[in-house]
This record gives sequence, structure tokens and C-alpha cells, in this order.
Amino acid sequence: MDKLETYIEAICSEIEALRRERQQLSIGAATPVGDSPQAIADAYRRHARETAEVSAEVKGIDDAIAALSAQLNQKQQQSIKLQRISPMEEQVEEGRTLARGHAERINELAGELAAEVKGLKAIADQISPSYWQVYYKPFITGFKSISVPYVRSDGDVWTIVNRVV
Repeated sequence: MDKLETYIEAICSEIEALRRERQQLSIGAATPVGDSPQAIADAYRRHARETAEVSAEVKGIDDAIAALSAQLNQKQQQSIKLQRISPMEEQVEEGRTLARGHAERINELAGELAAEVKGLKAIADQISPSYWQVYYKPFITGFKSISVPYVRSDGDVWTIVNRVV
């Protein structure tokens, strides 16, 4: 933001310098020596030859002022948009940071939970035959559909998926 404001200030100062220079350059009116058509034409031709360089410079300054004014308007509009968006973007980034912390904790807990479920399944596999013989029913059911949540991201979009344990 500071870089943009500095750029806007530089454009404004350059426009002001060009305007001061433009005021210093002046082209006087052609003054004919007589009232005859030939004298008037000669006076304007002579005036054009004498002031051609100054006229070109004045035209260049006017064109530069116009171009810089257009660029100034564009940069000022960009600055206004950034001022409106910045607080919202900051809020989004703060939320993403908080969400990232929660997502990391969820994934950590998912890893721990998956390890516990696998440990339970190992015990169940070990004692299930004996459990059937003693109680005539299964010890634990549903291991084929056990899943834990996991958060993943492609950079912009986050997705919560269920990982089968």
C-alpha cells in the first residue's frame, strides 16, 4: 500500500512540474507587418518556423500531462479498491490461520485415533474366536466401515474426508 501511495505522489509531483514548465513556455501571436494578404501569410509562416520547436515541446508537455493524469486516476482507483479489500483480506487470512491450527490438530487426533482403532482391531482379531466359544456372539463388529476425519487442502479449497482405518 505504501508503495502505491509513493507512486501516486510521484505522479502528482511530476504533473505539477510539467504544468509549471508549460506556463513558462509561451508562444506569442504572429504580428503581420502590413495588411496585405501576402504580409499576413508571411508573418504566420515566419512565426510557425520560429516557434515550431517550442510548439512541439508544448504539445509534448500537454500529452505527458494527459497521460500522467490518466495513470494517476487509474492508480487512485486501485488504491481505493485496496483500501476496501485490505481489512476483509486480513480477516480472511486470520481465519485461515486459525483454521489451519484446528485442521492440524484434527489430523493429529485422526492419526492417534486410527492407531487406537487398529490396536483395538488387533485385540479383537486375537480374542474373537475364544469370545465366540464363550459367549456365542461376536466381540466387536463394524471394523470394515471404521473411518476417521482428515482435513486436506489443494491450496485454496479445504476438504474434510473420511479415511477408512
